[in-house]
Amino acid sequence: MAGRLTAERAGEWVRRWELQQQRYATDREARFTVITDVVEAATARRERPLVADLGCGPGSLAARLAARLPRAEVVAVDADPLLLALGRAHHGDLVRFVDATIGAPGWLESLGLTRAPDAVVSATALHYLPEPALLSVYEQMAAALRPGGVLVNGDQLFQEDPAVAGFADEVARRHARRQGAHAQEDWDGWWSAAACAPELSAPLAERRSRGPAPCGDNGLTLQRHVELLRKAGFEAAGPVWQYGPSCVLVAVRAEERPLSSRPGSHCSP
Repeated sequence: MAGRLTAERAGEWVRRWELQQQRYATDREARFTVITDVVEAATARRERPLVADLGCGPGSLAARLAARLPRAEVVAVDADPLLLALGRAHHGDLVRFVDATIGAPGWLESLGLTRAPDAVVSATALHYLPEPALLSVYEQMAAALRPGGVLVNGDQLFQEDPAVAGFADEVARRHARRQGAHAQEDWDGWWSAAACAPELSAPLAERRSRGPAPCGDNGLTLQRHVELLRKAGFEAAGPVWQYGPSCVLVAVRAEERPLSSRPGSHCSP
């Protein structure tokens, strides 16, 4: 029998989600803090910043952004009905959640953005997109952001050199042991427990009706992400923080220049 998903029960499930995610994202809280620092700096002069979180899950990063930037409008995007239900019940009006599949036809229009976003963020979400789809999303973001806006992506990104990548992975493993991250519930355990919860039966049924969620890893290196961002039209791109394989990558859309400062804009007398 279906139960009622209260804000209290949703909060319990979100807290369990936060704990199990620490197993998979090296120094996850520090990474969230860096992403939020970048967005705060990039939107410092905006009266009411608009921030979009792609692949938001139950709103972990989106809620942190909303708490740090109380005047901001935060739009959180995901295609998992269960995680969206938890986010809506737990965070209420703090964040506007949108059900959309990143990269699908018309997905950007479905967000209902009333103006160009000042920042677009993502955390441990874009890695499932194959390279052509990821490039397309990067191109859409480069076109959608306001001039001077930022795309901030936090994820586990590979190194070009396998030897360096091996050391990065070892750094992550040692950090996880010191933090006791693997003592927490894992991904499969969380979803198995959720499957038995009466209050989650309705969003779980919707989740099953949609078929398997996208998964996997595109295997792209940090350097390849930078190349794709440049190719997509961003003026600048590069990492601002890294711990082992965990990175925060920032891309900046070019500022609009006055017509008189553009090459070839002066007419001969």
